[in-house]
Amino acid sequence: MELQNTVAVVTGANRGFGRHLAAQLVERGAKVYGAARRPETVDVPGVIPLRLDVTDEASVREAARIASDVTLLINNAGISTGATLIGGDTDEVRREMETNFFGPLAATRAFAPVIEGNGGGTVLNVLSALSWFHPAALGSYAASKAAAWALTGATREELAPRGIAVSALHVGYMDTDMAAGVPADQKVAAADVAAQALDGIETGLPEILADETSRYVKQSLSATPQPTAG
Repeated sequence: MELQNTVAVVTGANRGFGRHLAAQLVERGAKVYGAARRPETVDVPGVIPLRLDVTDEASVREAARIASDVTLLINNAGISTGATLIGGDTDEVRREMETNFFGPLAATRAFAPVIEGNGGGTVLNVLSALSWFHPAALGSYAASKAAAWALTGATREELAPRGIAVSALHVGYMDTDMAAGVPADQKVAAADVAAQALDGIETGLPEILADETSRYVKQSLSATPQPTAG
């Protein structure tokens, strides 16, 4: 997909990784809608603020109505609460699933007819190495990203006949607020990951592995789980 003259919607474009994606899309010649719950917080030069709350389906549908020329949807908005699956607050678990799984689902359902009507295009889901690796301390987040990986695969097959490619971006830790507590030497620069993501869209990669962590975890998927209790 050629990004020059592409029309993109980036969710969660007001900060962190989404801001880098929006800025780099503009640099590559795209028209960009920067979507956020509070559009006034989107301040990237050249980006059109768009109100969109991924947990509010009416908001998502209205955004799709306004951004009627879109050919690229990047499902970037997400949260991490740190909830565990057994001992964690169930409301937090549900909130992560609503944002990280049902949010991209709602956006993809709303924007797919728009993208198809504009001649086809691409959906990119921003996922994580934790789509495949599920530590207990981040059980809720990992479960939501695993679900979003399944969403990616299923919608890739469903939307292909409509001229829409669906890709996934996987990364370990990026230097953003979400990974503020992670040592610097374990994180990759968000700007570098954004560049890899956009390169992957242009070359049509179905899966973009942006760092050594994501590549290692993906290669380890066939390993037999080890027992953790007697």
